[in-house]
Amino acid sequence: MSNVMIELRDTSKRYGKLLANDRLNLSILRGELMTLLGPSGCGKTTALRCITGQVTPDEGQVLIDDIDVTNLPTHKRELGMVFQNFALFPHMTVYQNVEFPLMIRNEPQAESRERVMETLRLIRMESYEKHYPRQLSGGQQQRVGLARALVYRPKVLLLDEPLSNLDAKLREEMRFEIKDLVRRLGITAVYVTHDQAEALAMSDRVAVMNAGRIEQIGTPDEIYECPHSRFVADFIGLSNFLRGKVVSSSGEQATVEIDGRLLIVPAAGAAQVGQDWLVFVRPNDIELLPVTGEPIENELDGTVSKLTYLGDRIDYRVALGSALELRVQTDGKVRFAAGEQVRVRLPPASCRPVTE
Repeated sequence: MSNVMIELRDTSKRYGKLLANDRLNLSILRGELMTLLGPSGCGKTTALRCITGQVTPDEGQVLIDDIDVTNLPTHKRELGMVFQNFALFPHMTVYQNVEFPLMIRNEPQAESRERVMETLRLIRMESYEKHYPRQLSGGQQQRVGLARALVYRPKVLLLDEPLSNLDAKLREEMRFEIKDLVRRLGITAVYVTHDQAEALAMSDRVAVMNAGRIEQIGTPDEIYECPHSRFVADFIGLSNFLRGKVVSSSGEQATVEIDGRLLIVPAAGAAQVGQDWLVFVRPNDIELLPVTGEPIENELDGTVSKLTYLGDRIDYRVALGSALELRVQTDGKVRFAAGEQVRVRLPPASCRPVTE
């Protein structure tokens, strides 16, 4: 038995002139939570619908559990689905909503009762079996939606932006509940979202999508710390981008001239002198220091042009001359005022070259 539960092989889908998916290749392993992440219109929902059978790709294949399901109807794919709008039946109780998938499959009533209550206990909603959706909070309704998707023990759980209708605090709570539930059940899950924090917090791996293609696949820390392109670096978290030219290279490091200033940057491959580079560094990786003595390696003098208090951190804009500005975020233990002369240190290991 293959370790791959879901596979997209060169799948493409057009809507008129719009190429929503462009030769996607994606393998999702058994028991992993894979997130399809990207902005609106990037093709992530189309990819999900190709997996569910709501959309048939114009080209390519969809495989689930080593079986080609490209032209198989949705109801024969053994999938559990959780929607953005909960999609609960308002005239049915919690018990009836969760029981519905078993009822349409003609499951015996005694076995059905046992599985519904077992699933409600799993989501800690067993005491709400007689409640109607209107009597539940948003988080409780989403739990019921999860229970209904899981009650008939599907091979795969698919979640299409399931937390977007919840408030910020509840979203944070639910993302950990969903992650914990997927772990306990050992089920394969595909999660679609445009929320970077959700993707980083929940996923085993993330597929970042842009313009119908997959830009990069990796673990959350790989995606965040080692983005392959400007799009991925810019979409995941906050970034500073610095354009420069390689002036020297030795071993695993290169020296890059940026607006008359020199930076030491790790060189993943052979850096060529004269080569144009785009270097990115995260605002929280930059150190903000008082001006004392002469600057050392990767330290630059600047002026605080603006600052914003964010509670657990302070967001600074630091002008390095007239043409360059860096965004820097600190914990606020040492504070600087607007107009103050400062020094920024860009640790070499945190400065990474990326492609456009």
